[in-house]
Amino acid sequence: MELIGEIQDIIYRNEINSYTVATFETDEESTVVVGYLPFVGSGDSIKVEGKFVEHREYGRQFKVDTFEKLLPQTEAAIEKFLANGNIKGIGAATAKKIVKRFGQETLHILKDDPMKLSLISGISTKKAKEIGEEFIQNWEVWQLVGFLDKFGIGAEQAKKVFDLLGANAKEQIEENPYILIDIARGVDFAQIDKMALDLGISYDNEKRISSAVKYALIRSTYNGHACVQKQNLIDYVAQLIDVSSENVEDALINLKAKEEIVIEKRSEKEEYVYLQDFYQVEDEIAFRIKRLQKAKNVKKVNNLSKLLEKVQENSNIELSEKQKEAVNLVNENNVIIITGGPGTGKTTIIKTIIDIYESQGKKLVLTAPTGRAAKKIAETTGREALTLHRLLEIGKIDEEGMYKHNDYEGAPIDADLIIVDEMSMVDMFLMSYLLKCIYQGTKLILVGDVDQLSSVGPGSVLKDLINSGEVVTIHLDKIFRQAAKSKIILNAHRVNNGESFIPKGEKFVDEGTNEDFFFIRENSQEKVLEQVISLCTGRLQKYGNYDFFSSIQVLSPTKKGMLGTKELNKALQQALNPNTQHLPEKTSNGAIFRQGDRVMQIKNNYDIYWEKEGEDGQTIAGSGVFNGEIGTITQISEKEKLVEVLFDDQKTAWYEFSELDQIEHSYAITIHKAQRKRIWRSNNGSSAIFANATN
Repeated sequence: MELIGEIQDIIYRNEINSYTVATFETDEESTVVVGYLPFVGSGDSIKVEGKFVEHREYGRQFKVDTFEKLLPQTEAAIEKFLANGNIKGIGAATAKKIVKRFGQETLHILKDDPMKLSLISGISTKKAKEIGEEFIQNWEVWQLVGFLDKFGIGAEQAKKVFDLLGANAKEQIEENPYILIDIARGVDFAQIDKMALDLGISYDNEKRISSAVKYALIRSTYNGHACVQKQNLIDYVAQLIDVSSENVEDALINLKAKEEIVIEKRSEKEEYVYLQDFYQVEDEIAFRIKRLQKAKNVKKVNNLSKLLEKVQENSNIELSEKQKEAVNLVNENNVIIITGGPGTGKTTIIKTIIDIYESQGKKLVLTAPTGRAAKKIAETTGREALTLHRLLEIGKIDEEGMYKHNDYEGAPIDADLIIVDEMSMVDMFLMSYLLKCIYQGTKLILVGDVDQLSSVGPGSVLKDLINSGEVVTIHLDKIFRQAAKSKIILNAHRVNNGESFIPKGEKFVDEGTNEDFFFIRENSQEKVLEQVISLCTGRLQKYGNYDFFSSIQVLSPTKKGMLGTKELNKALQQALNPNTQHLPEKTSNGAIFRQGDRVMQIKNNYDIYWEKEGEDGQTIAGSGVFNGEIGTITQISEKEKLVEVLFDDQKTAWYEFSELDQIEHSYAITIHKAQRKRIWRSNNGSSAIFANATN
């Protein structure tokens, strides 16, 4: 259904995603429209497509699927449109003057002959030109936003598309919709394809098939893949757009000839297809690693054995032979990988390396891919640690820019040794940026567990480097005595080895082993949810001081579904922090944030201000809250439009309402988020309880 009319008033607008509730007047009636309407304000004439729905509380509404911004027709509408601040340089008074002078020709003047505006008192020729340019650009962007919404492309990306294509962007896309595959991420290929077919493009058109291939390759990167098996790619594309395998083969040949893809033959039967950029990044990583390896070992220390003995004595520790071997290999090589599961002594090796090399005046840099991982290694070593993004000064690069590796030129890192912890979470682009910034002769130590979840971005750098056999690698497999007292650690290694959990009462387990691991079987998701709520709301207290807000963290492998973090957070919030006392709350992006809620920062923010009390009682101020940090909402102020969060490290940060997309509830978090986070806060040690729906 289509309606044409004028926005009378904005009742509500989400500042983050532009979800809007507005009164809307057509020639026939006045109604309420709801939907995503970026850049739309009161006085705007728009065409909307959608349907009327009945809201149980607010009654009849028109739900907008797509919209198009129209030029206002009447003088009153034109004046209102200009007075709303749509055009920089035109306020209410200026709008009145312009419409009084040009009437219904006003918008034509703005678009085609803006210099005539200088005839009006107070508008110089320079200002007239600027207003005209502003109008044309904004108008084209507005048109493009509404148009691209059909393809699942939001306002922010629409602006980027406009910046890339320039004037007549809409016309260019209508002529060849497939160009969106190359310039916009997350596009709805099915919508693009439908539009192209409607425009008369044939099923076997080479542009169509080539675009489908690139779409499939781009989509695979969202799942962490740098390349795809050729035959799997052919089968997927052929099914996606209903063409023959031969057609897809021909498209691959053409794309290869244009140097848009690379086809790598790894064996007689196996071929892999890369987007050109991704192949170049892999090749660059290999080249730079080899160059580092071949460089002269100028950072090597003398008398290592004596230095090692001294460090062990001062630290009151005794390294295993494998750990000593790791320290020696670091000294003898410029690039080395230290890998092993939990409890195998990786952190002890890092601390030992730091102590040895610092005693010899060497400068070390500690880094990790996430804010929480960097914070953890800093706490365990007592040294400063930076995220890779901060170290490489790429925190401001947007998601698309992260994939334009040739544009990155970072400053060299001033260090003798660089230690990267949690290497399993480093993607191929982040690795390439790091290698670009390392001086020849610098030692690079990569530490991680290949059995942990891999990076969110494309590529499994740590695993691939190990499997290549080209980088010196030390595998730690001994579980140290202290760690071996935990069934959590023991079971982690059993799972990695393809074994089942330790049965309760297993005889071979040491008597001193902690009963800190429990597995609960249930026959339905509903029962699992009941168990989780029961455990979190008091059932665990009889086993120790397990208060939820200080000692318990719920983990889930997924965000979606009844047992995903989204639904778990809703259920746990209702159980643990219900609004029975009319606590202050703020709704943002569909989530209700309430005073007392547990929340987590979900992206690195280097600028957010915080304060905390120092040991001397003085206030310490700083900036930066990082992905994975957990805290509690202590205040919500409607007057100041601020949410106050007290984080677990006792710093207090303040979020404007427009910044609430940076936090989410943390009653339950994904396992991926939980990696290397201090989520167990009890002084009595940690326990793990697993609930599983068996059907």
